[in-house]
Amino acid sequence: MIYSEFLDRKRQLGGEHGFDPEWIPSFLYDFQEALVTWAVRKGKAAIFADCGMGKTPMQLVWAENVKRKTGGRVLIITPLAVSGQTAREAKKFGIEAEVSKDGKGTCPITITNYERLHYFKAKDFSGAICDESSILKNYDGATKARITEFMRLLPYRLLCTATAAPNDYIELGTSSEALGEMGFADVISRFFKKVEKTYTRRDEHRGGVYRLRGHAVRDFWRWVCSWAKAIRKPSDMGFDDGAFILPALTTRDHVVEARTRREGWLFDMPAIGLQEQRQERRRTLDERCEMAASLVATTGESAVCWCHLNDEGDLLEKLIPDSVQVAGKDSDEKKEEAFDAFQCGDIRVLVTKPTIAGFGLNWQHCSHQTFFPSHSFEQWYQGIRRSWRFGQKKPVVIDVVTSEGERDVLTNLNRKQEAADIMFSNLVNMMHDELKIGSDPYNVKREEVPTWL
Repeated sequence: MIYSEFLDRKRQLGGEHGFDPEWIPSFLYDFQEALVTWAVRKGKAAIFADCGMGKTPMQLVWAENVKRKTGGRVLIITPLAVSGQTAREAKKFGIEAEVSKDGKGTCPITITNYERLHYFKAKDFSGAICDESSILKNYDGATKARITEFMRLLPYRLLCTATAAPNDYIELGTSSEALGEMGFADVISRFFKKVEKTYTRRDEHRGGVYRLRGHAVRDFWRWVCSWAKAIRKPSDMGFDDGAFILPALTTRDHVVEARTRREGWLFDMPAIGLQEQRQERRRTLDERCEMAASLVATTGESAVCWCHLNDEGDLLEKLIPDSVQVAGKDSDEKKEEAFDAFQCGDIRVLVTKPTIAGFGLNWQHCSHQTFFPSHSFEQWYQGIRRSWRFGQKKPVVIDVVTSEGERDVLTNLNRKQEAADIMFSNLVNMMHDELKIGSDPYNVKREEVPTWL
């Protein structure tokens, strides 16, 4: 590869590429209309809207506007099993869209899964949408690299997710890079400072652990708000919450007692470190699964039992007679069939992992979940929000089943919840204070961008 080719591979198609919307349908709520109008005018944008806020109709309307403006095609990339759900939504709203699993088809709006992106060519499309774009947070992941490369020269790009980097602000840099705003390394050098301490292998590829520079906090959030909008409820944007008021959420903790003691111990103590926590999870597998099964087996209501280990899933399926497990070994087609059956009520209890079904699916018919917690806040948050989302009519109950040795896991999740709240509060506040860009925050024009950008 010659040097000019190397530079061309790094080049992003820059500049403002937005336009005034050509079609704003009446089925959008007022806050959705405002977000779509802003995103269309921006051209390359991110919408961080909470679960149930209607990201799917917003994506479809954005795609329809790009299609009408350019006469080209738009690709919507979704998590597994969400493509069919998106296609059904498009049909409901009268928007022409279809699912393609092999890169074939000529529909103006094409929907596929992240697992099948390699079948498609960027030159065939004018725009692309990443649904649940938090998948980009893995800096050196193959999926992130494939998505960034696919979108690199597209003039129209949209990222949509409910949980954008809740615990690690610099992960916003991967979203910025996919949009062509600022590269990941540039984000680090401009806004962050390396923390001089030992870091884990997770951080090794980034050169260490970083924190926002004290003097750069304000500018960092101003920059993020120039290409992203965050909303957890309509009132965050000054609109009436109306029907977007969630029912009650009840979290119940169940701490099981292990039948066997740790070697050399007279009583259980919190596990120290990941290795001990993994051992604790294995040691209490039977007790935790029996507790979770007892909470859903006789209710007669729909429920989701989230697990992390294959052995947990196998035992839960055995203990709950009318349950179906969706495991990683299952084919994509089998997974999609099971998710559709659960959503339609043909399966009462679904046993699966957050890594398989924790993104994008709408399960408002289900108001009961059991959870074996892990350190992943994103899995915890997304799993719960499959049921506790706008459109849910019943109070939602989350039964958290753990052992005495895993108490620190819950403490860590609570810490991450606080970090997520801070991030969203900063984004929302910047959208509405004196730092917002221009007099109309949804009418992005180059001449309105402040000089510091």
